[in-house]
Amino acid sequence: MIISRTPYRISLVGGGTDLRSFYSKEPGMVLSTTIDKYLYVVVKRQLGIVEFKYRINWSRVEFRNSIEEIEHPIVREALKYFDIDFPIEISTFADIPANTGLGSSSAFAVGLVHALRALKGQTSTKYSLASDAAMIEVDILGRTMGKQDHFASAYGNFNVFTFNTNETVTVDPVFYRTESWEQLQKNLMLFYTGLKRDASEVLTSQNEATPGKYDVLAKMKGLVEPLREVLSKGDDLRQVGEILHEGWMMKKSLTQEISTNTIDNNYLVARNAGAIGGKILGAGGGGFLLFYVEEDKQEAVAKALPKLSHIKMGFDTSGSRITYYDQTVL
Repeated sequence: MIISRTPYRISLVGGGTDLRSFYSKEPGMVLSTTIDKYLYVVVKRQLGIVEFKYRINWSRVEFRNSIEEIEHPIVREALKYFDIDFPIEISTFADIPANTGLGSSSAFAVGLVHALRALKGQTSTKYSLASDAAMIEVDILGRTMGKQDHFASAYGNFNVFTFNTNETVTVDPVFYRTESWEQLQKNLMLFYTGLKRDASEVLTSQNEATPGKYDVLAKMKGLVEPLREVLSKGDDLRQVGEILHEGWMMKKSLTQEISTNTIDNNYLVARNAGAIGGKILGAGGGGFLLFYVEEDKQEAVAKALPKLSHIKMGFDTSGSRITYYDQTVL
């Protein structure tokens, strides 16, 4: 039995430039981090005496004897990708619901790739985990999405990811002082809007709009270096909120699907209560709102958003990990 643990990500600035429609013309760039909320994948090789060759436990339970019959698209394509021809059971558990803007499908893809590689006795680099997971979701399944989520979940911590025109990805860690890291954790507030959405629908709209919004996306990419400098220096973290606000104002102008009246109203209420800036996480249209709020204003912001769920969060620094490895089943 193998168990992988993979963190959810929060993209801070540059999101959208990891779409192929952008980085095929010039490199895209994203600054993101991961949080202490996880998706777990359990993979168990079964004995040959089974009624069904493949058992997949997700929002429903599938019993299949052929890989082609498996309805879960990532599981189906991952089993084919790794040539899994023996009886196997796969289960998944998560701290956060899917379709809420924290990169859940990519976290699952990374975690499943990690577990299957371990099951087959293959060593994995973080780069190979992210690349294989992105290959399955973006290239094999043909989903309209970028690659930043796969790389963020695989690597963990704060990183700048550059998506090159030749399809490679350059990974640069963001260096910071421990005290700044701890203060930033305290000053970020995460609220669940209660709205779930299909990220691919929002991203398809954004992808189609990219040619006409190229200048806006280039400006969003231009926020990566200023934010990296703020995080590295750590002497004026208020600028994190200001940069998030600037990026959100640009992001919501890309398409009408990214924000809603409800999201806009909640954002305005939070700002009026003391939040310096923030954004909707992920593609948009629902999910989680992230705010930068100094500690003396946090109670007021929480009270101003009574209908939203405030989720306590910290940062993850390890990325995807194998947390249980039982060699006796191999």
